[in-house]
Amino acid sequence: MSCDFAQHLNEAQLRAVTAPDGAVLVIAAAGTGKTRTLTHRVAWLALERGVEPRRMLLLTFTNRAAREMLERAMQLIGQDVGGLWGGTFHHATNRMLRRHATLLGYGADYSILDEDDSTRLLKACINELGLRDKKFPKAEVLGSVFSLAANRGADVAETVADRFGAHPVDLTAILKVHTLYEQRKRALNAMDFDDLLVNGLKLLQEHESVAARYQEQMQHVLVDEYQDTNKLQNDFVDLLASGHGNLLAVGDDFQSIYSWRGAEVQNILSFERRHPGAQVIKLEDNYRSTPGILDVANRVIAGNPEQYQKVLRATRPAEVKPVYVKLVDGGHQARYIVGKVQQLLDSGAAQPSEIVVLYRSHYHSMELQLELTRARLDYYLMSGVRFFEQAHIKDVCSLPRLAVNPADSLAFMRLMEMLPKVGPKKAQALWRDLGQHVNLRDAAKRAQLTKLLPKDAQPLWAEVDAKIFAPGEGEGDVLDRPAELIFRLVEAFYRDYAEETFENAEQRLEDVEELMTFAAKYDDTAAFLSEMALLTNLDAEQNLHAGTPAQTIRLSTVHQAKGLEWKAVFVLWMVDGMFPAARSLEEAANEAEERRLFYVAVTRAKDYLWLCQPRMRKTREGGVMLCPPSRFLAEIDPGLLQEEKAGGMGAVPRWSRW
Repeated sequence: MSCDFAQHLNEAQLRAVTAPDGAVLVIAAAGTGKTRTLTHRVAWLALERGVEPRRMLLLTFTNRAAREMLERAMQLIGQDVGGLWGGTFHHATNRMLRRHATLLGYGADYSILDEDDSTRLLKACINELGLRDKKFPKAEVLGSVFSLAANRGADVAETVADRFGAHPVDLTAILKVHTLYEQRKRALNAMDFDDLLVNGLKLLQEHESVAARYQEQMQHVLVDEYQDTNKLQNDFVDLLASGHGNLLAVGDDFQSIYSWRGAEVQNILSFERRHPGAQVIKLEDNYRSTPGILDVANRVIAGNPEQYQKVLRATRPAEVKPVYVKLVDGGHQARYIVGKVQQLLDSGAAQPSEIVVLYRSHYHSMELQLELTRARLDYYLMSGVRFFEQAHIKDVCSLPRLAVNPADSLAFMRLMEMLPKVGPKKAQALWRDLGQHVNLRDAAKRAQLTKLLPKDAQPLWAEVDAKIFAPGEGEGDVLDRPAELIFRLVEAFYRDYAEETFENAEQRLEDVEELMTFAAKYDDTAAFLSEMALLTNLDAEQNLHAGTPAQTIRLSTVHQAKGLEWKAVFVLWMVDGMFPAARSLEEAANEAEERRLFYVAVTRAKDYLWLCQPRMRKTREGGVMLCPPSRFLAEIDPGLLQEEKAGGMGAVPRWSRW
């Protein structure tokens, strides 16, 4: 079977597909057809060069991507490509390890631990070492730290110190857990997901005959999403490809946004240094977005100093300019977006599933979630659990709930079970001993609770009590101020609890900060809780009657939106400190990644793009804080945008098509 490659590909894609042997780096900018390029490369190697599929290795980051590429390649070749080694990095290393695990001291029948298995084993190690105190980090948290060290090829002790150095945690004990965890996995003849990468690379590095076998077999190595590789994956690829020297890596340094989970943008930036004489081919013809959207993306990403400079070129005609809208605050932003979404739907310009709202952090969407719920507009939250249903939000609301309703046993149980040595049975016993009623306004009742607690929990609860009920302050005062009540709970106890309990503690604490801002609008705790309950129940009611996710608009963090596209895109909170995030502004490398994140957000849009900049934020104390525009907005030529200063529900933009 033959294939007219020139007919299917543009000039740059064709050069990549038909590149001669050697190292080739394909810089595939957003929307430029990287999947088409990779699949045609496989077909070209098979049809034009006569390379057997079994002598190709195609590495991807998801099984879905691998299946899609293999199916497309099979259609082009006209025959089965089942012999091709295609799949994720974990799939490839597992395939090798099944044949050679004994060389590393494992049986060939080793088990693979999934995330739940790994967590259970870590919990068992913690218990065996007698570290069950609730002040000690949870197994899930330790698992994420150990995983990060493995994927970065970093020293475990240094990674642990970086994560917990500022907290009162026994670092030596954490390292003991890691040592015991490694021993227990060996005893079980088991590997976790990270071990598949660690041991796969170790197999090639320590056993030359095995490495030589696969280096000879893999005549061509192809890698998708190369900018997302971590140190282990990059070393694995370089070692395997060193036999024939035929490595084709496809990626986009502009879309390297996962450093927090171990991805290293330097893998793609140092490609030519590691592979002298490598050919670099840039794919810059964008088939997704209108020229106006690409103009904005090009302008902002140009501000990053160290990168493969490229310019996205639109293949579509010009339509509507992106909209830069100035709003009063988060509430105004939410109302504006709901109005625009309704306008898009009513006019037929977009279907619900063709609309997405993107944000830098999950908590940025809270006010919009509330407004969508009030407007009874169904939405699908891609970035996690709906705001008020999150565990950490329920945690910090347990104290306000008990303050309003002394008979709320569920709130009491949740609050107590966060304390050391208090499990469900102990919490139930405490509730019975207190007469199934806890009046927080009664100092004697609170003192009784302290005495009934286990000894390990008494000092902590006494400290919480002292910080919440400050000397000289009326005992009822703070209980009637929901924002202040939550703030004191966080400062007295919950901040440390979150750090020890959640692997993404920083993001969860940001959610709690946003909750305090929301709570500051209410004069008393009962009103705050009532509004929260009503909105949560409305959410539940909508979920029961909502259609499938395909029929609803999307809400997503930018990270989770990578690789996807929508007809209409709204980007929230384009202000310094939120996008880019405040913690990223301390180091140039972090700001560069934030800029890439904004580039990813913009290039998700096909037809319509809104960049939303509220001018102020409410604070926990009930005041307001002025928000400077995002530095990324300042870099965009005003002529590239249609600017709005929305009033009320927001003015109607100048639509050229409507």
